[in-house]
Amino acid sequence: MDLDFTEDEIQRYSRHILLAEVGGTGQAKLRAARVLVVGAGGLGSPLALYLAAAGVGTIGIVDHDHVDLSNLQRQIAHTTARLGMGKAASAAEAAQAINPLVRIEPHATRLTADNALDLIGRYDLVCDGTDNFATRFLIADACALARRTLVSAAVLRFEGQLSVFKPHLGGPCYRCLFPAPPPPGTVPSCSEAGVLGAVTGVMGTLQATETLKEILGIGESLAGRLLIWDALASSFRTVRLRPDPHCALCGPARTITDLSAHRDAAEAPACAV
Repeated sequence: MDLDFTEDEIQRYSRHILLAEVGGTGQAKLRAARVLVVGAGGLGSPLALYLAAAGVGTIGIVDHDHVDLSNLQRQIAHTTARLGMGKAASAAEAAQAINPLVRIEPHATRLTADNALDLIGRYDLVCDGTDNFATRFLIADACALARRTLVSAAVLRFEGQLSVFKPHLGGPCYRCLFPAPPPPGTVPSCSEAGVLGAVTGVMGTLQATETLKEILGIGESLAGRLLIWDALASSFRTVRLRPDPHCALCGPARTITDLSAHRDAAEAPACAV
């Protein structure tokens, strides 16, 4: 591992390097890491910015949408001046402005069954900040098939959830928690139910923290646990998750071995951003 740092890097990352759990070796791990952020909205905005600030060497940002005025209440990577701009490019511009030393790879495309494995396979770790269940399940399935760690967060109104899924290392997968998408119309979108903007900031920042922990190999992973935050009650709680022996994705008799079932999946709003 390359431990040679420029004077600029030493100054920029000095507060990291001072941490015994990070140091120069940890900062080199961050510089060598490749992380894919899917969704440049309320979760993906603080997530991408903090990953760039931390010195994660390569950050991919996937989003096919464009910046809308209603996004700016929570999607802090975007600005009024960039209304109408593609979100992937806008978030990339914001992240690059924070840290020109990292590589930002914007992907202005929709993640689909045809491109998911290729895109996900280019990165070491994937962060899900998307806003519909079809894409969430596509990401979860693709990560499991590609043996990539998934850091997944979701928000709605005043609540947030966060977990890490590593079925390739023996932990539960996303489908162990949610076996299948809910029926259409049973879960409201943020445009229907609303969301406090700062809640997405907290959850996106927690998602960034868990991502950095996974890269560095420090602390206790959220793999096998679901973190639930109630902003109105100012309370955090965790729920233990276990692998489902009947899981269609990671169980011994799994039936999901490719992404073909996602080709006709209809988008349904998720508790997201």
